[in-house]
Amino acid sequence: MAPVDVAACAHRAGLAAIALTDHDSTAGVSACAAAATKLGVRVVTGCEFSVKAPWGELHVLAYFLPLGDPRLEGFLTETRAQRQRRGDQMLEKLQRLGITIAADDLAAQVQGGAVGRPHVARALVEHGAVSDLNEAFTRYLGRGRPAYVEKPLPTLAQVTELVHASGGITVAAHLGDRGSEGQIRQFKEQGLDGLEVRHPTHDEGTETRLTRIADRLDLGVSGGSDWHGDSELGSTHAPLGGMDVPLEWLDKLEARCA
Repeated sequence: MAPVDVAACAHRAGLAAIALTDHDSTAGVSACAAAATKLGVRVVTGCEFSVKAPWGELHVLAYFLPLGDPRLEGFLTETRAQRQRRGDQMLEKLQRLGITIAADDLAAQVQGGAVGRPHVARALVEHGAVSDLNEAFTRYLGRGRPAYVEKPLPTLAQVTELVHASGGITVAAHLGDRGSEGQIRQFKEQGLDGLEVRHPTHDEGTETRLTRIADRLDLGVSGGSDWHGDSELGSTHAPLGGMDVPLEWLDKLEARCA
């Protein structure tokens, strides 16, 4: 969905504020913020990074980023280039499996953003190779499946240092059961500032446990829908406005930047 349409969707949902956290890009924030300001919705500049973790990959949300920071944008540009190479490799693997998806078809899904597996999954659906996004991942794109390609990942310490240098903060996204207190303590030592405790994949018990850990370790808390603009949400995403996130959480996260 185009950034200006995200702003309109947030307004219709009655939201006071949203964070736009595209993977490895801040390109949509300016247009979204300009449209949202006219509608009375605040847009927090964000970005979602992928970093190495003991189980493979951890997603890290960065909030309150400045737009146009040379070092940050240089890092994101190189990361998007790596993503493009990975996307091309997935298409090559699919071709060897007898599924030919043109590079232009993938580019049409990405629309100038950062290439990810969901874009390849959507291209597979449009190609008719699978019936829906879940089948695309379970048959072809999930870890260990025939078209999966490992992603080159930076360390958490590298990303937190980059974000802190630009004036932002970092929050571990949708940890679920992987968020043991010992592991989170190590993440804090590497610069992590907070935990996303409220997420579509977190049940009440998971949210309570992560919130208690955040309190004990003096970490901030956040929440979000993880909405990707899709009408087909599955179990990992909620509609925009589908998660009740207190405005107080945003205020406290912003205070950490001060």
